[in-house]
Amino acid sequence: MNNAPPFWIGAVVLAAVFTAIAALETVHPLRRRLEPRLRRTIRNFTTGALSLPVITFLQAPILMPLVHWTERHGVGLLNVVRFPAAGEVVIVILLLDYTLWHWHRINHVAPFFWRFHLVHHVDRDMDASTALRFHFGEHALSIGWRLLQVVAIGPSPVAIWTFHALLVVSIVFHHSNTRLPARLERLLVRLVVTPRMHGIHHSDWRNETNSNWSSLLSAWDYLHRTVLLSIPQEKIVVGVPAYGEPEDVTIGRILAMPFQRQRDDWSGPEGQQIDRRHPGERSELAP
Repeated sequence: MNNAPPFWIGAVVLAAVFTAIAALETVHPLRRRLEPRLRRTIRNFTTGALSLPVITFLQAPILMPLVHWTERHGVGLLNVVRFPAAGEVVIVILLLDYTLWHWHRINHVAPFFWRFHLVHHVDRDMDASTALRFHFGEHALSIGWRLLQVVAIGPSPVAIWTFHALLVVSIVFHHSNTRLPARLERLLVRLVVTPRMHGIHHSDWRNETNSNWSSLLSAWDYLHRTVLLSIPQEKIVVGVPAYGEPEDVTIGRILAMPFQRQRDDWSGPEGQQIDRRHPGERSELAP
């Protein structure tokens, strides 16, 4: 028995969340756009659509069967140490999210994985559609990490699908170009990743991109002292300096990007953008 919800339910939920957040960021934008929205949206949807077969034909046939296998054979932490059902769901969310923090960090610091994750970061704007812009190669590489998570943690089907649902909502939300009231976001960012927090992660300065690696709960960046919130949004340029022109990020070029000779990513027209100094307390959210 699969215990996974029908595909159409996930698609409907994603469409509803995306539509609501896209509408909100249109009414209350956080940053000024550089490229026409329709062109970027088509490009990002195309990138996401090309990744869909990886999820459908590679991950889906393996993930849930492995979850059931760990249950039957008592493999994974939560199949050894039993908790009440509600408590198990909470623990699975925490463990999956924490191990995802490490996977995200690996995608930044390991050159081979960065080749693929770079496609996500060279988007010259950031909005809800950026949440779909992951290279099919990155999706394929991430399957191995997801399988390791399942074997190590031993999540139940309900727990793992609850986490995935929350994660999808979070990724669309924090990639969005939504201007929340600063007071509200200062409260939210203590718990979850927010648009201002993740906007800094998409900065064209390397030390800012190498911060704020959390995907759902922001606690992991506070824990590892990689949180950076003190950069005002008007000082952030989204993207990677070596890919700052529209012709650098066409659909053909971003699909081929991981397989070509890499540029000096953090060198642009203004020189190397490695380490920008940060005024004030790193953990205090700037407007």
